Amino acid sequence: MTYAFQAEGLVKTFRETRALDGVDLVARSGTVLGVLGPNGAGKTTVVRILATLLRPDAGRALVGGHDVVREAGAVRAQIGLTGQYAAVDEMLTGSENLLMIGRLVGLSRQDARARAAELLERFGLSEAGGRAAGTFSGGMRRRLDLAASLVGRPQVLFLDEPTTGLDPHSRGELWEIVRGLVAEGVSVLLTTQYLEEADQLADEIVVIDHGRVIAGGTPEALKAQVGGQVLELRPLRPADLDAVLGQVAALAGEGVEVHNGLVSVPVRDVALMPAVVRRLEQAGLAVGELSLRGSSLDEVFLTLIGDRNETVKPTAAETMKAGV
Repeated sequence: MTYAFQAEGLVKTFRETRALDGVDLVARSGTVLGVLGPNGAGKTTVVRILATLLRPDAGRALVGGHDVVREAGAVRAQIGLTGQYAAVDEMLTGSENLLMIGRLVGLSRQDARARAAELLERFGLSEAGGRAAGTFSGGMRRRLDLAASLVGRPQVLFLDEPTTGLDPHSRGELWEIVRGLVAEGVSVLLTTQYLEEADQLADEIVVIDHGRVIAGGTPEALKAQVGGQVLELRPLRPADLDAVLGQVAALAGEGVEVHNGLVSVPVRDVALMPAVVRRLEQAGLAVGELSLRGSSLDEVFLTLIGDRNETVKPTAAETMKAGV
C-alpha cells in the first residue's frame, strides 16, 4: 500500500541536540495527520525533512512512494508547503505573488495568470488581488500564503502551524479551506499548537516529545486514554467551593481539579456522578452547574507531556497576536 507520506526511524541531530530520535509516522491518502508537541519537540524538523529541505541523519521518509533523499525532485513536484509565517513578497500585489509562483513551477504566463485568478477567487482575495500584499491583514496574508502553496496543484500539503497569531474568525476560515482541500483528495500534514485545531481537522494525531513519538491514534482514541468522561460541577454558593472539593475528592480520590470555581474530575466509574450528587445533597451543598463531558485534547496533551509552561494554545479564544 502506498501512503500519502510516511517516515521510519527518522533521526536528525544539530550539533549536540538530537532533534529527532527515531520518529515513525504514516498517513493515508486524503486525510489529515495532526502532529502535536511542545516547543522544540521536533515537529518542524519532521516537516522540513518530508519537504526535502533537510536530509535525515538516519531512517527514511517517503512522500507518494518517493524517497525524500534519492527522489527529491519527484517529491517536490507533488507537495506544497506553508510555514509558520506567511512567505509572501509584500512589495508585489496578491496577483503578482501567485503569478510569480506559477512561473517558477513551470506554468506558461497564460496558465499562471488563470491559476492566480482562480486561487484569488477561491480564497476570497479577488478584490484585493491588485493591492500590494504588504497592505493585507494578517488573515489575508495567511490565505495568500496558502494559495501560493497550491499553485502547482499539490497532492500532499504540509502546514506548519498555519494559523499561529490569527483571530478565531480567520482561523475558522482557514479550517474550512483545509476541509475543502481534503474533500478534493489532498493529503495534509498539520502541525499546530492549537489543540482545538487538531481536534477539528485531524483524522489521526501523533504526539512528539523530545524527538520521539510518544502517542498516536484518532482524537477519540487519545481522549479515551485519559478518561472517557469528565464530571464538572460548580457550587451554587462560591463560599462552598472548598467543602464541595473535599466531598468530591473523598469519593473520587486523585485527579480532582479546580479552575475558576469549577470542580472537575475524570470519571472512571459510571457510579461516580450519582454518588457525588447524593453526597453533596446529604451535606447540604447546593450545586449551580453539573455536567458530564468527554475528555478534551488539551487534557490528553497535559497528561502526556505535563505542564511545562509552553506556549501551547488549547482553544481558539486565546489572546490574539494579529487580527484581520
